Amino acid sequence: MTTHLGLAAAVEAGVGSSPARPDGRLKVTGEFAFSSDLWADQMVWGATLRSPHPRAKITAIDVGPALAIAGVRTVLTHEDVPGRKVYGLEVPDQPVLAFDEVRYQGEPVAIVAADHPETAARAAAAIRVEYAVLPPITDPEAAVPPDGPRVHADRPNLLRHVPIRKGDPAAAAEVVVSGFYEVGMQDQAFLGPESGLAVPADDGGVDLYVATQWLHSDRNQVAMSLGLAPEKVRFTLAGVGGAFGGREDLSMQIHACLLALRTGRPVKMVYGREESFFGHVHRHPARLWYEHGADADGRLVYVKARILLDGGAYASTSPAVAANAAALGIGPYDVPNVVMDSEVVYSNNPPCGAMRGFGAVQACFAYESQMDRLAEAVGVDPVEVRVRNALKVGDRMPTGQLVEGAAPVAELLRLVQGRPAPDPADLLPGGTANTTRGEGVVRGVGYGIGIKNVGFSEGFDDYSTARVRLELVGDRPAVLVHTAAAEVGQGLVTVLAQIARTELGVSRVTIAPADTAVGSAGSSSASRQTYVTGGAVKAACEAVRERVLAGLSEAAGPGLRLEDEQVVDASGAPVASLADLLGGDAFEETVEWRHKRTYPLDPATGQGNAHVQYAFAAHRATVDVDVELGLVRVVEIATAQDVGKAVNPQAVEGQIQGGTAQGLGLALFEEIQVVDGIVRNPSFTDYLLPTIMDMPPMSLDILELADPDAPYGLRGVGEPPTISSTPAVVAAVRAATGTALTRVPVRPEHITGTTC
Repeated sequence: MTTHLGLAAAVEAGVGSSPARPDGRLKVTGEFAFSSDLWADQMVWGATLRSPHPRAKITAIDVGPALAIAGVRTVLTHEDVPGRKVYGLEVPDQPVLAFDEVRYQGEPVAIVAADHPETAARAAAAIRVEYAVLPPITDPEAAVPPDGPRVHADRPNLLRHVPIRKGDPAAAAEVVVSGFYEVGMQDQAFLGPESGLAVPADDGGVDLYVATQWLHSDRNQVAMSLGLAPEKVRFTLAGVGGAFGGREDLSMQIHACLLALRTGRPVKMVYGREESFFGHVHRHPARLWYEHGADADGRLVYVKARILLDGGAYASTSPAVAANAAALGIGPYDVPNVVMDSEVVYSNNPPCGAMRGFGAVQACFAYESQMDRLAEAVGVDPVEVRVRNALKVGDRMPTGQLVEGAAPVAELLRLVQGRPAPDPADLLPGGTANTTRGEGVVRGVGYGIGIKNVGFSEGFDDYSTARVRLELVGDRPAVLVHTAAAEVGQGLVTVLAQIARTELGVSRVTIAPADTAVGSAGSSSASRQTYVTGGAVKAACEAVRERVLAGLSEAAGPGLRLEDEQVVDASGAPVASLADLLGGDAFEETVEWRHKRTYPLDPATGQGNAHVQYAFAAHRATVDVDVELGLVRVVEIATAQDVGKAVNPQAVEGQIQGGTAQGLGLALFEEIQVVDGIVRNPSFTDYLLPTIMDMPPMSLDILELADPDAPYGLRGVGEPPTISSTPAVVAAVRAATGTALTRVPVRPEHITGTTC
């Protein structure tokens, strides 16, 4: 993507500004090429046969009927996987194609390549698979005991247990509130389904153009299953229609490459919407038990909690999700005594993994509900009880990690509390359908505040690579930035160009397509890319700038910098033209950039400096509720968030608004209904999403309290809005109705106490 700007525009379109996104107009007009739009000469189509059962032994597979269909090029099963037959982000436990047993409904069993997509689908349906159906293990509580039936014969169901122990485990308190909470399974609901194009190469390798979040992780897993050296498996990022964690795991990547190498033809695979529900991981459903002890003024003495996460059939990122839920599970509060146990288990439910705010979302709903109960028990305002316990700089997390930089927990709460109350709404619950005329409608206000770690944690070698090239193009300086960082809709390409303009004083910046020809940038997840890849681009630009300025004589003086395509001195006076300095030379630097080191949590106590950075957000929600019909309308949302530095203020606002919408969706609408391991609503007809008619006006307060260890002082932005918006909306409904509301999403029957 290329952006061309006027000569003096580098500063105007640099860090702290909001230049137009280079992909914005194309996406609005429908001209942008997403991965599902890919095409190649002689291309054939891939399709997948999936298991209808959540748990069954495979006793026979007959591909003959599929091969007999005209236009079918090949049919592959597990026997045709030449390399490692399993893959996985953290634990290699997921079969490329099921070879002995299927462990969830929708697990891939066979793949087909054919000349036409309908032929491929028909051939997949023609494959005969004989199953010996087994009773599925679908209750996560039943999956915990070590002596119970196992999802995987070679490993226990308990995938990870993360204990956190701080202070006195037997601490007592004057006021005790306890509760049991549940969070349903949420889908990332990205609009662009899984898709990609695999092209066989002359060297025996393969090129894959795909929508993903982590090119190098995908490439490495695919290469192992193909039995090829990594350099023979080349990935290029294709247009991504949203991600939110759902593209961290593989979907069709290995399948498309296998088919391309077998047929010798380019192979395109595109999932339909229903298949997409089975083709990616979801947010972990959770059961959460909490007990808060406080003194008579509501100051916390202890928190005891147990969190049980249903990881589904395969591990994905479940170990990291369990750790986040544990480490962040008491919220942004200073608590001297903590006993926390977070567990994640295998089951025969759909696999779960990363989704925006992973682990912290589930915990925040529970601990914020508890804070409201505590406020009621001690007779203080819900905001006041939070402020009295607010984490601040110098406090220690339950993991023992010192809170550094900024922790404006109390300030964020006061900001949202101080926002003017919304005017009476024109619309009532039920929307434009006039379901109600106002009878039985009550208003409620609720608050939520959350905490999220930024970046990969627990000692993971988290880094990004950037290659920056500065040279004359025509008669003007131009910059080329090359990384493997995935632009998944968050605006990363815009931010990287802003950084290059700021550091090199050049307006003409091109962001090269992301691919595996450059070193890894890690995943576009954990709110990390602006921090880590932004840091890498900044460092590479600094290295280029140092080389350019090294050619000047000492007489030019100290404090030289690049600005408006000139070299200027400390006073801003021009010293030399950048074009003259460059001449026919090109200056290129490749940098691997890492944030400060993190450390694993102690497996017995959960102590350790596991996280790079903490981010905080607060929400106030105002709702109108028809208590007779159980209908809810969110009237207004006020939010406040510390972003360290708003590298692109408009993008920051968009992230906060979008994240809040997903949190509202979890509060009131979104849940994958799974009954006995069977998904009942794999479509956007029955999986309900908030629309623009459901989103209320929002007011935003954005703080810029710099983190001294981060590039430009920035703080990850994308996840915190999703974390605190859900409990704020539910708290508002609770305040309006007086009902306990211990489960999300809130359904009408939870409010009315009746079912249809």
